[in-house]
Amino acid sequence: MLKSILSISGKPGLFKLVSGAKNMIIVESLVDGKRFPSHQRDKVISLADIAMYTETTEVPLREVLESVKKLENGAEASVDPKAEPKVLREWFAKVLPDFDRDRVYPTDIKKLVQWYNLLVKSGNDDFSEKEEETTTEE
Repeated sequence: MLKSILSISGKPGLFKLVSGAKNMIIVESLVDGKRFPSHQRDKVISLADIAMYTETTEVPLREVLESVKKLENGAEASVDPKAEPKVLREWFAKVLPDFDRDRVYPTDIKKLVQWYNLLVKSGNDDFSEKEEETTTEE
């Protein structure tokens, strides 16, 4: 599921990949459902390609989102993304206890909370690896 969910630099929210063309892709906003083209000049990244730093390694975003889902019992995040950096860090320490406090910034945690809430609201809250494996085999 996360392979088809995209973040586009300069555009708020997350987008679902609808189709691809020669020099662009068609995406659909998870916020309002509007479709539009994204061209080569746009910086587009799949959520499956993102990881968070820990003291020893990097943890894929999928695993971090699973931890958030487990902590919040499948509901939206209990922390406000606009909360103070100290509050965000305390909450994130419950999600990923050994996160690298020097390389994970409060803005990263804020974005994680916003993305998680958006994914839950839009019904895209299956972060399991099973679907990822079947997609790559096809």
